[in-house]
Amino acid sequence: MFSYCTDPSTLSGLTWLSCYLTTGKHMAFYASFGTVMILLAVTAPAALLFGFGGAVAARSTLAPLRWIGKGYSSMVRGIPDIAFFLFVPIALDQGLEYLRHHAKCPDWTEAIRQGSDFVVCAEAKLPLSTSPQWVHEVYGFSLAVLAFAIVFGAFAANVLFGAMQAVPRAQMETAEAYGMTRRQSFWRVMVPQMWLFALPGLSNLWQILVKATPLLFLLGVEDIVYWARELGGSKTARFTDYPHGDWRLYYFLGLLVFYLFLTSISERLFGKLMQRLSHGQATMAGEAQRKAAPA
Repeated sequence: MFSYCTDPSTLSGLTWLSCYLTTGKHMAFYASFGTVMILLAVTAPAALLFGFGGAVAARSTLAPLRWIGKGYSSMVRGIPDIAFFLFVPIALDQGLEYLRHHAKCPDWTEAIRQGSDFVVCAEAKLPLSTSPQWVHEVYGFSLAVLAFAIVFGAFAANVLFGAMQAVPRAQMETAEAYGMTRRQSFWRVMVPQMWLFALPGLSNLWQILVKATPLLFLLGVEDIVYWARELGGSKTARFTDYPHGDWRLYYFLGLLVFYLFLTSISERLFGKLMQRLSHGQATMAGEAQRKAAPA
């Protein structure tokens, strides 16, 4: 990046370090922090949407829908996260390619399953081999987001279901006595109030999601863990212009500081949100606010 970085072999001290920390791979490493933040920004609302759907289904008066809602929450929560993270992208990828294969290559006569191999025609591959690199990266990232959303959506469904059950039944009966339909009382009375009961569980779930982002590494996404291991490992002059010893301790220490900072900020934001939602509510937090208010 700097003009004096032309010949790294002549550098030493801080000039060597400044050139080393601004190489192309390090720029990719810095960009991978953005990848983690994008994952959180997309996955959190997606997981909340899955969770809300699962919680509503679990409360349904229709038995099949209720079984699906409860089954989704119980099944996904009972499977190890790593196994599910590896299963969903593979299953979804092969499922989409299977459908595209039958649509685009109807004259294909060979078996798709050939031993342990999954073989489809070139036109059915996702993404196509001729697609630019960014398409492959976005596709892989999208599968990762979906896997995260399904897993954490199951936990969110359990939290939201409990929050819905915690809303006093008397309030729902009052809404119905005023002439509200079941749907109106659900959206106007239960949903606005359930967030107060759900927030503690959702805040814990958010912290777990933050700590689970290194699993992107297992899904083939070049995240901060991938680059920390790649850059921190021992490098000799034969393979790089900036040889160094095993520096993984320092790189992973940097990741530790990053995650501690992120979880600390998250905890403060959830605390402020909880305080705001508790205002005027008949809860311990709301009562504490009323007692602390000036007379």
